[in-house]
Amino acid sequence: MTIFLAAIAGISLVVGGIGIMNMMLTSVTERTREIGLRKAIGAKNREILIQILAESVLLTVFGGIVGIFLGWLISLGVSKFAQIPTQISLFSIFLAFSVCTAIGIFFGYWPAQKAAKLNPIEALRYE
Repeated sequence: MTIFLAAIAGISLVVGGIGIMNMMLTSVTERTREIGLRKAIGAKNREILIQILAESVLLTVFGGIVGIFLGWLISLGVSKFAQIPTQISLFSIFLAFSVCTAIGIFFGYWPAQKAAKLNPIEALRYE
């Protein structure tokens, strides 16, 4: 049963990560002209990369905080209504938070790299 739940959790994390990557790719595509303008006035590739990565990590961390809070509420409900004692350890919260951050970095890197490598002239010409 534990292996089954771990497999479901792993699949869910990958699907969520792909969703984050898709969202960040859409964001980069919609902001191509903005990124091109920033590069044309002197923004370095590293600055663009860090900005997009930071947005991705913030998005996943916010989702992680909401998920941790909802998990805590469900745990409270189960222990109150079903009379089953539940306990959430600080290690579990730290692990969930760390995994969210890692997913944001891992799945946000490709869109950030794509944004950083944009040619400013082509990006400004983009419609």
